Amino acid sequence: MAMKFRSSVSFLALLSLVLVCCSAAVYAGSAFEDENPIRLVSDGFKDFQSSLLRIVGDTRHAISFARFAWRYEKRYETVDETKLRFRIFRENLDLIRSTNRKGLPYTLAVNEFADLTWEEFRTQKLGAAQNCSATTKGNHIISDVDLPDLKDWRVEGIVSPVKNQGHCGSCWTFSTTGALEAAYTQAFGKSISLSEQQLVDCAGSFNNFGCRGGLPSQAFEYIKYNGGLDTEEAYPYTAADGVCKYTSENVGVKVFDSVNITMGAEDELQHAVGAVRPVSIAFEVVKEFRLYSKGVFTSTTCGSTPMDVNHAVLAVGYGVENDVPYWLVKNSWGASWGDSGYFKMEMGKNMCGIATCASYPVVA
Repeated sequence: MAMKFRSSVSFLALLSLVLVCCSAAVYAGSAFEDENPIRLVSDGFKDFQSSLLRIVGDTRHAISFARFAWRYEKRYETVDETKLRFRIFRENLDLIRSTNRKGLPYTLAVNEFADLTWEEFRTQKLGAAQNCSATTKGNHIISDVDLPDLKDWRVEGIVSPVKNQGHCGSCWTFSTTGALEAAYTQAFGKSISLSEQQLVDCAGSFNNFGCRGGLPSQAFEYIKYNGGLDTEEAYPYTAADGVCKYTSENVGVKVFDSVNITMGAEDELQHAVGAVRPVSIAFEVVKEFRLYSKGVFTSTTCGSTPMDVNHAVLAVGYGVENDVPYWLVKNSWGASWGDSGYFKMEMGKNMCGIATCASYPVVA
C-alpha cells in the first residue's frame, strides 16, 4: 500500500511559495553527492534550504537532506514528520557511504527512496514473496547456436521504455508486459504498450494478487486462456487494485504459449536471453538494492537459491564489466532510478535467486 504524506497548511504554504519561485530542475548532472554540489539557479532553493534547516538543524547531513527534498519535491505533514524523514535519510546516507567505501563492483546513491525505511519501501514497491513451483522443471530447449559474448536487446530496438509501477506491488505485471512488448515488436516489427492494470484487476484466478504480488509465468497463463491482453491506452494503469473491466474489444496481444526456465539454471537463462528474446525473471530484493546507482550488484545477504522471490523484472541482456559477468535487467521503478531504470546483477551464482523464476511468452 502507498504511504501518503499530506501537507499541513503552514508547511504546504511554505513549499508552494518555494515551488512557484523556482523550477525543480536545479541539479547540474544526475548524481547526488556532497562532493559535487548542485548549482543554484535562483534564490528559491536558498529560501527552501533555510526553512528546512530551521527545522532539522544546520549540519552537513541537513544540507544534503534539503537538496534531496528539493530535487524530489518531497512533502511532509508536520515538523515532526520532517524530523522523522531527516533521521531516516541520515541513516540511509550512512548506508550509502559505508557501502561505497567497501570497493564493491557497484555503488549506491541517494534517490527518491532515501527518506523511506526498508519496511516502508517493501510495502510500497515489493509484492509478497511468491513460490516459483512452475519452474521446478522448465521446458526451454538449449540449441547448438553460438551465443554472443555480449547481448543487449535494446540495441535491436525491441525493448519498450521503462515504466513506473508507483506505490503498488505490481512489478509482476510490468515484467509480464515488458516481455510481451518485446516479443510483439520482434514478431510484428512495431511497438506496443500493454495494460498492466488488466493483470492487476483480472488475473487473480491464476494465483496472482494485484498490488500484493504475482508471477509473470502465471500472468502468461491468464492471458493465454483469457483471450488476450488489452493495450495500455484502452486499459490504463492506476497503481491500485480495481474491478476487472476487460471486454476483449481492445486486445493488443495474445499468448500462444509460454516457456519456463528450469529453476536456477543460468545456462538456460543465458541461452534464452542470448538467442531468443528478453525473459521475465524474479529475484529477492535486499535492503541496499533500493539505493542502487550503477555497477554490477552482488550481495552476501540474499540467498543463491531462494524458493520465494519478491520482485519481478525483465532480463534484456548480459555482459562483463571489470571482469565481473552480469545480467542486464530492466526495472519498473521509473527511468530516474538506478542506471536509467536498469541495473546489472552478477551472473553465474544465481545471485539473489535471479534464475529461480524465469519464463518468456510466445505471442500470437
